[in-house]
Amino acid sequence: MLEPRGETEDGFERHLGVNFLGHFLLTRLLLPALRASGAEGRGSRVVTVGSATHYVGAVDLDDLQGRHAYSPYAAYAQSKLALTLFALRLQRLLEARGDPVTSNVADPGVVDTELYRHAGWVLRAAKRALGWLVFKTPDEGAWTTVYAAAAPELEGVGGRYLRDEAEAEPLKAARDPELQQRLWAEGLRLTGAGVGADDAGR
Repeated sequence: MLEPRGETEDGFERHLGVNFLGHFLLTRLLLPALRASGAEGRGSRVVTVGSATHYVGAVDLDDLQGRHAYSPYAAYAQSKLALTLFALRLQRLLEARGDPVTSNVADPGVVDTELYRHAGWVLRAAKRALGWLVFKTPDEGAWTTVYAAAAPELEGVGGRYLRDEAEAEPLKAARDPELQQRLWAEGLRLTGAGVGADDAGR
């Protein structure tokens, strides 16, 4: 989060590679096992950990890697919007196939962790002074993710953006089918899965 521009070993801008492409590829690789272990009434669940930062994000498909213009804030927000687009697109594809798998986004909220170590000094000072008042503990931050993974009332329910153990509305752009599809195709291309594989990993 908010790192100076750097690249992963695979040559991806770090926010894009770590926060989006890694999750995208891992989920696709796990889908056969998730399908095999799911059943009607007891489906498998994909829970993508999102962030409210996606509300200020924009996906620049012409410069996903931030090679022409780079801001650590914009890169982080883009990666979190990309995750939300991915999770909601995945649900559409799973539904179309009739798979016993659901995909939801869990927003943990603002949590008191080391994630803010690259933030500016003002934000870090505010966190030290007021963190106990406005930040969740790591345990509290995990609640929504655990809820998404285990709550009986979410059995068979996908395509939700969850915050504070309840459904919330994501950024409108996150529900844009065309943007979802274009980002998905780019994710396939960058991870070497092939642009034509638009079937949630069959």
